[in-house]
Amino acid sequence: MVSTDFRKQVSGYGLTTAHILYRRPDHRWLLQSYVWQNYDLFPEFPELQRFLASWQEKLEGPLHSVRVAHCKLIKPAELKAISGEFRLH
Repeated sequence: MVSTDFRKQVSGYGLTTAHILYRRPDHRWLLQSYVWQNYDLFPEFPELQRFLASWQEKLEGPLHSVRVAHCKLIKPAELKAISGEFRLH
């Protein structure tokens, strides 16, 4: 069995991390941090967009800022030709 996460990676998804700063509902001057991580597609980030839309719809803490990092985990291999072979006995 192949995991769902692996299927997503083969389909072009990469690991996306979002650092979200939001204002506390009870103390608007106070910022709090939340880290969200999931597999998502660059550059549209549909999963992150869905998460942020549900955040704004259901939670009282308004968003201040969102920083996003994204990395594809399955990439073309880096191959180098070698001119010799060493064997350890």
